[in-house]
Amino acid sequence: MGSSAREFAVWALSNIPGFPPLIQTAHILSIAAIVASAGILSLRVIGIAVVSQQPREMAIRLRLWFVGGLVGTFCSGIFFILARPNRYFDNPVFQIKFAVLVPAIIVSAVIYYLLMKREEGASGVVIRLLGSASVLLWVTVILAGRWIAYSEYLFWSEY
Repeated sequence: MGSSAREFAVWALSNIPGFPPLIQTAHILSIAAIVASAGILSLRVIGIAVVSQQPREMAIRLRLWFVGGLVGTFCSGIFFILARPNRYFDNPVFQIKFAVLVPAIIVSAVIYYLLMKREEGASGVVIRLLGSASVLLWVTVILAGRWIAYSEYLFWSEY
């Protein structure tokens, strides 16, 4: 992705009527799909939500929402990053978000993998710890993502 990708992102955001709010909406809906699917599954393995449903069955039903959300979030978010890379890569809150996002995705993927692999469902301390970690990580990702635009209020000396 060289300068032509950046030029296209800038052009699309600047010249396609309504594109910035549409792509932002796609980004937010994709985040909702990720967090809802990973969150409800994590809460299930912890034993807090939907205890009447088997965790493996829930993982089967929700995995496409999780994967689809990841794809949608990447495809929508890349426009903003390409158009203004310094706004994001120089932003400490964006750095925090990505430092937490990667483990959040990994932990959620491990939960899905373990549940899909196990016939009897989710039991045990490890899966519950992973579920707890997943909830904490995704809440942090959401908070950091929301604060990206307001980082100058958090880091006065850097801006």
